[in-house]
Amino acid sequence: MDAIELTLPGLANIHCHAFQRAMAGLAERQTDPADSFWTWRELMYRFAGRITPESQYDIAAQLYAEMLESGYSSVCEFHYLHHRPDGEPYGDRAAMSDSLIAAARDTGIRLTLLPVLYMTGGFDGRALSDRQRRFGHAVDAYLGLLERLRRQESDMLRVGIAFHSLRAVPPDALRDVLAAVQGQSLPIHIHIAEQIAEVEECVAVRGARPVEWLLANAAVDPRWTLVHATHLTHAEVRGIAASEAVVALCPTTEANLGDGLFPLRDFFAVGGRFGIGSDSNVSVSPVEELRWLEYGQRLLTHQRNVATLPTQASVGEVLFTQALTGGRQASGFSEAQAQRDRIRLDADAVALVGARPDNLLDRFVFAGNRPMVQEVEVAGRIVVRDGRHIGGAGIAERYRRSLRALLADG
Repeated sequence: MDAIELTLPGLANIHCHAFQRAMAGLAERQTDPADSFWTWRELMYRFAGRITPESQYDIAAQLYAEMLESGYSSVCEFHYLHHRPDGEPYGDRAAMSDSLIAAARDTGIRLTLLPVLYMTGGFDGRALSDRQRRFGHAVDAYLGLLERLRRQESDMLRVGIAFHSLRAVPPDALRDVLAAVQGQSLPIHIHIAEQIAEVEECVAVRGARPVEWLLANAAVDPRWTLVHATHLTHAEVRGIAASEAVVALCPTTEANLGDGLFPLRDFFAVGGRFGIGSDSNVSVSPVEELRWLEYGQRLLTHQRNVATLPTQASVGEVLFTQALTGGRQASGFSEAQAQRDRIRLDADAVALVGARPDNLLDRFVFAGNRPMVQEVEVAGRIVVRDGRHIGGAGIAERYRRSLRALLADG
């Protein structure tokens, strides 16, 4: 097998909360017989309250190095830790954002930074709780942060908009932000329809399901990425596909939190677009996200080889190519920029013995758990060599120090 057959495009990780990587494995003890996303969220809030710009840099650098080693070449960071834990702004209001930008720059990953607008604690408009106050912005302050961050954009950094969710952003605020950026090609991301309770509350307060309401009240188009969109009607599936928005699917986190399974087969049938994300970062592997996206559908349908298209019978090829194109759209980098990112698989990987061009992606996605990524190049720069990030040792040591300090606080 010659080298060119082992070279693949780098994938975009289109949904990530970097700080949550440091929580991985800490929420796997039952705290309630009905443990769910909502009980997990309580631990997340407590942990988020300890993160500083310095510790966030250390966590994000470790995470981004791991992403590069796994074959991601860009990441969309859905960033809502804006202020001090008590809700007061840092002297530099962009301090937390800048720590993520620095981590991406120092590790060499492309970053789409998505500062999050987060204003209310529920669909009823209640005020943010004490633990949510560090997430909050008024619209004017949010637009000011956005403007400041956009001045730093480069070939390696895009800045977009994130609405945390419909429950956290009142309708008038959503419309005001969209009006302020009208005519601009910013990526727009939003959590939506992740939880059944969220869907039920939206129906009770707004008289419509979350995706139904969004499609009726915003000009959803290819700039948009709908994160999770787990609980959909057939009409909502068709509506998302018709809008040409991307759905960000995060199978490892959605499984970890007990969210549910996305209706992938129906979405494919109407030409829907998707990308993948690591979200809470309990796992940092595009292979695992793609594999469990398919396996979830097999468990749901009691069939095999679900993620196929009339013109493509290879599940690995369909999953990889669809995630590639959807990921590029969601991240907002140009095609020319994205094409400068590539990964090279290990020619000596035993899982690839005898691989052919027509089954290479099936082997990559489904054949075992040993890492196969040997080298990663982003924007012409080698950032992973022999399977390891070029600065990995120093990054890991800083991460260890930060994590020990965070855990020592209780």
